Amino acid sequence: MAEVIESLRVWFWGLGEQYGVNPIIFGSIYVGAIPFFTASLAWLYRNYRLNKSIILPAFSAIGFFISAYIYLLFAGENIPWWVYGLVILMVILGAYSTCQKVRRKIKKIDKKISTDGKI
Repeated sequence: MAEVIESLRVWFWGLGEQYGVNPIIFGSIYVGAIPFFTASLAWLYRNYRLNKSIILPAFSAIGFFISAYIYLLFAGENIPWWVYGLVILMVILGAYSTCQKVRRKIKKIDKKISTDGKI
């Protein structure tokens, strides 16, 4: 079992060297963007409740959502075409999921406003 783990570790770090992407930086950006993405969604919901523009919070959420992939696309070298396809697929699926979540939350906000009569 130890040989398998060591082989996976060598393979994983070899990918970073082969394609010019540091897995630690990619992972740090990916995980580090999560609280900012969540805060952007909270900002979006707050602005919606207050009838303010949601454009800036939406763009902020989008930026944090794709930040790790932007690093991959700009820092990476000789990345296979299928990786780009996988990244695009993951972004599309994630964006769809997030849009559904935002729509459900906005419906809850609208329902609460209509029943309470206040924001």
